[in-house]
Amino acid sequence: MESEIKRKKERIAILNIYTTFNNTIMNLTDLTGNTLVKFSGGQSTKQDRLKANPTIAMFIVQKIIEEAKDNGITGFYVRIRSRTGQANPGPGAHSAIKSLLRAGFKILNITDNTKTPRGGPKKKGGRRGRRP
Repeated sequence: MESEIKRKKERIAILNIYTTFNNTIMNLTDLTGNTLVKFSGGQSTKQDRLKANPTIAMFIVQKIIEEAKDNGITGFYVRIRSRTGQANPGPGAHSAIKSLLRAGFKILNITDNTKTPRGGPKKKGGRRGRRP
């Protein structure tokens, strides 16, 4: 009986983190995919060079933590995505996850959803390639 009550109190959400070297965007959704809250680096700072900063990513997470506590969320599935073809995510992803752990939330899973290019458009240079 007590375990059923604890299950009802625990609420899980999905945190989508999109990080590039120019910006950080975080989108908090419930498990069905409905957006609860969305914040970006531009909402925390007005200087373009700071939008991808790890410190700004921590400020974004603080706003998401407030909304998550209001909605009774206790755990997250984290999906990290960067620009297509980039080898690793931007600087804000790691600090965002550390901030979530410090706030006491459970992180159930961390996945990398970065898209990979498959061939892409035709390269310039024509049929015989670039000649000197």
